[in-house]
Amino acid sequence: MTRTPGLPGLALCVDLGSTFTKALLVDLADGTVVGRAEHATTAAGGDVLAGYDACRAALVDAHPRAADAVRLACSSAGGGLRIAVLGNEPLVTAEAGRRVALSSGGHVVAVASVAGDADPAAVVLAATPDVVLLTGGTDGGNTRALVDGATAVVGAGWTGPVVVAGNVAAHAQVAAVLGEVPYVLAPNVVPRIGVLDPDGARAAVREVFVSHVIGGKRLTSPARRRELEELVRGATPDVVLRGVEVLAEEVGDVVVVDVGGATTDVHAVVEVDPEQSGLAREVVATTRAGRTVEGDLGMRWSAVTTVERLDPDELAPAAHDRLAAAARRRADDPAYLPQDDDDLDDDDDEALARAALTQALRRHAGRARVVLGDDGRVVERSGRDLRTVDLVVGSGGVLRHGRTGVADRVLAPALGADAAARAGGGWQLPEQPRVVVDHDYVLAAVGLLADAHPGAARALARGLVTGATGIR
Repeated sequence: MTRTPGLPGLALCVDLGSTFTKALLVDLADGTVVGRAEHATTAAGGDVLAGYDACRAALVDAHPRAADAVRLACSSAGGGLRIAVLGNEPLVTAEAGRRVALSSGGHVVAVASVAGDADPAAVVLAATPDVVLLTGGTDGGNTRALVDGATAVVGAGWTGPVVVAGNVAAHAQVAAVLGEVPYVLAPNVVPRIGVLDPDGARAAVREVFVSHVIGGKRLTSPARRRELEELVRGATPDVVLRGVEVLAEEVGDVVVVDVGGATTDVHAVVEVDPEQSGLAREVVATTRAGRTVEGDLGMRWSAVTTVERLDPDELAPAAHDRLAAAARRRADDPAYLPQDDDDLDDDDDEALARAALTQALRRHAGRARVVLGDDGRVVERSGRDLRTVDLVVGSGGVLRHGRTGVADRVLAPALGADAAARAGGGWQLPEQPRVVVDHDYVLAAVGLLADAHPGAARALARGLVTGATGIR
């Protein structure tokens, strides 16, 4: 390909995972994938940049121009981002904070409320978070809730970063209370009753993650800490959700299910039904972009609980016993990988993946059921209505590296009206979506490119749907 002088070059997009580092080399002119590499994240000594160095060296060796590529990274290494939420009311600002924390790419390790817990700060600190997200009050309302939360956190001895995303009228008082504790003031996540506004808090969490958490985890040597901080643009789940948002702009409503060893994540960008967008039966409003993390559903560390959570009627007893034994083997040896053709033909990994993503999708989508209200028949919904979703994307090693037809065996059975009926009915699952697998793990790269190189990000997202992301 002949390049005209002055046109964009290449971008090296890297995900520093907890186990593996994955890198894509992307042409910024047309959003195509030039090369990819994967390597164990850490080497002897635990330096998280070991995998990055190996991936970059391999890509530079194959494509010398990669040496000058723009470098962008996201990270879930070192346990990812641990967020504790402290709100005022458990069903309003604390729940709003939990949803915002999830959409920010964090693993929510605790949710406490000033009004609902005897010692909320103790609940927060006991979970050993990286960041505390402080919420409370609507804008212009009573400032006491947010100030009381800040006072409790400081009084309990917390010295880590705080993202303040409550009543903006209390910002000055909260800043005075926090004093030397590092903090970022963000727009209120619940600026008024019936509204959930996560974007400002998401940006603040991203800022704290890069400026405090990455360096504070001591993931690399002191000499390279600054390099790591400049490289990382956000937590991997936050960046992936940004990539899903770009994909949704191209194709319509999207759901991405990522089956991992410890968790199964669902990212969804779905146009909100105006009738469902307020603080109704769910109390906290629904937003267009959302994410859930199921910490008891996974392929290795969480394999046992994945099987335990299954409805007993969904598997015959013999099949259930076999899957339980396979889950125990994988939980005892999380590094287990299929070794030969016999292992590849063994469908236990696929059965575990099917169980994990089926349950994760149901939890995210929730159910609709008819109840009797004051005005007669009322449809009560929980979760996010995914029935009209246009595209479902599968991700995770079991799907990316699986045998031919893996999506038909693992993803398809979890979708559609038949799947909802088999589970007892009412589940708001995608009914007639197109199904694709993110074989080249492009969504993280799309999210990394979205702000600085939007044209390349959109083209890369389109390539995922058209099958044009393969290396040319």
